[in-house]
Amino acid sequence: MTPSVVYWNNIPAPYMVERFNALAERGNVDLEVWFSTRTESDRSWRVMEESWRFPYRYLPGIPGRRGSTIPLRAFRARPNLLVNLYASPSFMLGSAVARLRGIRTAYWVEVTFDAWIRRRRWKERLKSGLLPRADGILTAGRDGAAFAMRYGASPERVFTVPHVIDFDRYAKGSARARGSRETVREELGLQGLTFAYVGRLWSGKGIDQLLDAFAGLERKSTDDLSLLLVGDGADEARLRTRCADEGLENVVFAGFHDGDALPPLYAAAKVFVFPTLGDPFGMVVLEAMACGLPVISTSAAGEIRERIDEGVNGFVVPRATAKLSASVCSCSRETSRSASGWATQRGRKSPASHPPSGPRRLKKRSARSSCCQEAGSGSMTGGT
Repeated sequence: MTPSVVYWNNIPAPYMVERFNALAERGNVDLEVWFSTRTESDRSWRVMEESWRFPYRYLPGIPGRRGSTIPLRAFRARPNLLVNLYASPSFMLGSAVARLRGIRTAYWVEVTFDAWIRRRRWKERLKSGLLPRADGILTAGRDGAAFAMRYGASPERVFTVPHVIDFDRYAKGSARARGSRETVREELGLQGLTFAYVGRLWSGKGIDQLLDAFAGLERKSTDDLSLLLVGDGADEARLRTRCADEGLENVVFAGFHDGDALPPLYAAAKVFVFPTLGDPFGMVVLEAMACGLPVISTSAAGEIRERIDEGVNGFVVPRATAKLSASVCSCSRETSRSASGWATQRGRKSPASHPPSGPRRLKKRSARSSCCQEAGSGSMTGGT
């Protein structure tokens, strides 16, 4: 008998839709997907239900309560397993009802950071009561597992489900784009060594620290440099104004792009920088790796040390202060000079658990020295 599974997510994020499609095609579970809402105000991706190959429902919302839903379906449906998030009253109530009805429950759990989340005692106590009661905890890696166990989840009930992307889509798209790379760069106005960031333009992503780093690097360097920002968000207008006021002419705002439009933009750069102050994961890191770019990330990203092999396919640096962010770009400049073989030496396994590595170790001594000389005088902020 095919087991029936309901997966309840907040919104139909594209990478989740791809997974649901793949699971539906596999046919080894009877899958239904619930969403709390169709989209959120800070998300620009297209929602195209006509491309979905799985049954789905949008749960009815509570008037005046953004993202809150009435889990009426949990009172009627009887799947073998309900998998959902946990960080809202709706998810908590739905899971509680499912358990009362004898349905097995599992939570999807990722590590969170203080820079993004305001910790409240009652919420912390609630998590300590919720997570141990679940039949299973699904998480992307060691960071998420440790986070769940911190709230009392049993190690025997924690299961690793690595984040994955369509590796070939990005790798082949980037390879095809190399023939028109210079045209794309000319159209964007990029020159010299180009760093790229892809994601929301929002303070929590560390964009201000990245601009601090880039401005400092421009002052010190005699080489041409560019910073490519792909995305939009709440702080875009402020960031554009800041760049104009500070004369950062080589910062290029490319706007929001997704899907097949992304590989040519990754291919236009040499180094990907992920300056986040507190990301549960960061799918764009996998995308950049699939496109052959070395990655410089702060440590404030979930499962980042499982993806970055220090000095081989990138570097992980402390988060938050301008000096530490400047060290990220100093590292990336040295990294890019050693990474010419990346594009042809990518690993063929899932970059979630097997990040692509270059044909040789980077110039770790010189790159790390530029990263770490100032790091000692910086201060760590955030954390869990």
